[in-house]
Amino acid sequence: MSLTVIGVRHHSPACARLVASTIAAVRPAWVLVEGPAEMNGRIGELLLEHELPVAVFTGYADEQRRHASWAPFCDYSPEWVALRAGREVGAELRFIDLPAWHEAFAERSNRYADAELRYAEVVERLCAAFGVDNTDALWDHVIELEPAEGAAERLAAYFDLIRGSSAAGASDTAREAYMAGWIRAACAAAGDRPVVAVVGGFHRPALLRAVSGDGPAEWPQVPQPPAGATAGSYLVPYSFRRLDAFAGYQSGMPSPDYYQRLWEAGPVEAGRHLITAVAGRLRRRGQPVSTADLIAARAGAEALARLRGHHHPARVDVLDGLAAALVNEALDVPLPWSVRGEIATGQHPAVVEMTAALSGERVGRLHPDTPLPRLVHAVTADLERLGLDRPGEFTVDLLKPEDQARSRVLHRLRVLAIPGFERSIGPATGLDPVLAEEWTVRDHEHRLVALIEAGGYGATLESAAAARLTQRIEEAAGDLGRLAGALFDAALGGVTELVADVPARLERGVAAGTDLGELGRVLAVTLALWRHDRLLATAGSATLGTVVAAAARRILWLAEGWHGAGAPADPPRIRAVVAVRDALLHAAEVGVDRAATAAVAGRVAADRAAPPDLRGAFYGLARMLAASTVEADPAAAVRGAFAAGTAGDWLSGLFAVARESIGDTLDLIDDLVGGLGADDFLVALPALRQAFEFFPPRERESIGERLLARRGLTGSGRDLLRASVAPQIVAAGLALDERVEDRLARAGLLAAGDLG
Repeated sequence: MSLTVIGVRHHSPACARLVASTIAAVRPAWVLVEGPAEMNGRIGELLLEHELPVAVFTGYADEQRRHASWAPFCDYSPEWVALRAGREVGAELRFIDLPAWHEAFAERSNRYADAELRYAEVVERLCAAFGVDNTDALWDHVIELEPAEGAAERLAAYFDLIRGSSAAGASDTAREAYMAGWIRAACAAAGDRPVVAVVGGFHRPALLRAVSGDGPAEWPQVPQPPAGATAGSYLVPYSFRRLDAFAGYQSGMPSPDYYQRLWEAGPVEAGRHLITAVAGRLRRRGQPVSTADLIAARAGAEALARLRGHHHPARVDVLDGLAAALVNEALDVPLPWSVRGEIATGQHPAVVEMTAALSGERVGRLHPDTPLPRLVHAVTADLERLGLDRPGEFTVDLLKPEDQARSRVLHRLRVLAIPGFERSIGPATGLDPVLAEEWTVRDHEHRLVALIEAGGYGATLESAAAARLTQRIEEAAGDLGRLAGALFDAALGGVTELVADVPARLERGVAAGTDLGELGRVLAVTLALWRHDRLLATAGSATLGTVVAAAARRILWLAEGWHGAGAPADPPRIRAVVAVRDALLHAAEVGVDRAATAAVAGRVAADRAAPPDLRGAFYGLARMLAASTVEADPAAAVRGAFAAGTAGDWLSGLFAVARESIGDTLDLIDDLVGGLGADDFLVALPALRQAFEFFPPRERESIGERLLARRGLTGSGRDLLRASVAPQIVAAGLALDERVEDRLARAGLLAAGDLG
């Protein structure tokens, strides 16, 4: 058996060179590559003349799990180089790893996530031994900038140290057992001819041990998705920005544009390009960079390289030299290349531009013959059919059937986060009477990528949007704002066929809500869509009916335990009771229980520990339902609830739910208010004014006329609504008069009734 297993770091130029030279020298019969085995029948797609970077995107969904994963390739990815070099020598090419949807990848969105990050303790010891800050600097120091001679031995030693004798986790163990099966089968098929396997360096020691012993030599079967699950893999364009570790990428090298230059032209030219790119970017952003600054940066980088034992300035040498020359202020956070991961908040602007320059702006492009998911073709056909396949501004009249179709397609694209489609005007809540939308359609370089990735949700635009909305409903849990947003987006997109268990998910989400005001908003919007919305075709929807019933039940349950005897009126809380009233009046058939509601209303109305506005609102609701547990005479109820500090709050609740009760109680309220002392009136005034805000202007005018008539006066009630002096000033004046009278009387300077 002539087997060469090359352990690599993903996206490493040094590893890519070693792979290319080894395959060219050995000319193997088989080249095996760590990658998705389900793509073996489609390796020809990868070998088309794409403009890199590209990635294999895999989408998976079943009833319990939805997963997305990427396997990116750029020019200097060892796996990519292995495929190209293997084809040149006529080798058979195979991917040998488990599919990305497999449970072994359940916690990983990137197939090529660095394994050594899972064994950080060993890496930390190596960094300390070599006097470097992190894995990236360590790799450059011992591998990337060293001569090509001896690279295989250095790599083997490095990965042997990383892996050591540690047992791998369940995920790595499953993957290594599967890859070992492919290697044994290829060696058996090759006979005396060579076999080259290119795998992540972390796996190399374990694979060598596995294939050295006895084991089956049959070709492994490619796992198939479970019954009822959907899975698919497609090539997608990728970008250096997504590849960059500073942007959150899980694997390989940061600063992809720097390593592209290192791959193409070597370390000296890569360092020069880095300084030039940073200077150009800073100057375009209006940052002054002088020739003296660049000279200082180059000199600093070269000095640091000599000090650190590098033959040429490494990436961190150049960056440290630039930082020393261009950043004069103290830094509050570490330089991003001294740690690993995304750039921290608060980083110096010049440093941010440096890392952006190293990332580069390269975006991949697929060859025209690359197969695409059905969703891409479906969306292209929809856009062409509706005249939305060109950039421009579009006005959509929601009363026209043809424009309704346009609106639904555009909203489904928005739900799937497909870039290039933006709405500036349109319905926002389901309650606003907006009958037109304004959209901007523009070309976007990432549209194809987003559509391919969205293909994992479904083959048509409606099915994909439905799957995404179902996911949002599940993710919303008890977040009622997100839940309401998902439901309204479903209405806007005309998505009526959600998965079968969505009603149960909606009930769970609503049942987890704890904010009365937010629950009331969800109920009001959902009820409006269920009752009236012929425009969005949601009237009578069973899914929305489920939300109406669940929200009403949850509001009643929360309200009964909501205490705060002195709490001021809270309009959102009051509107929640109004929404329950409306659900009873207009949607009782969806499961809103009238008897249970009447019982709760009676208990809350009588609960002195409840906030006054809730007591008033539920009193109004109980009267409407003719509950036997509340005072039948509204005048007696008003008299019992009337106190200076809470009267207005109680009336706010009552009038919001049952403002018709003013007909039976206005005279009493007038008498009770008139009997308040000036100071008590001043306390009660703000809440009383808020209570009467629940009446429309015409009804307030009628109330004013009744009050004038009680005093034997004539005139329009409108005059009372347009006082030339603010009511607070009038009340303060009355209180001042009362205090003056009191002091005069106590001084014997005023007989009782003299100022009457």
